[in-house]
Amino acid sequence: MAEGKRERDERLKAEKEFRVRFLMKETGITEAQARDLVDMIGIDASSLLREARLLKKK
Repeated sequence: MAEGKRERDERLKAEKEFRVRFLMKETGITEAQARDLVDMIGIDASSLLREARLLKKK
């Protein structure tokens, strides 16, 4: 059965929350920084980690 818009939106929201928490834990950036990265990049884990590590070095 196909996923509806509501289910897709909820799944994406949960995935974004997971990525934010993951970035905070793995790299030590702030929640606001993690949310900004997820908003700019999306949910690709490798891209997010790369950018978060660069951000943390600053």
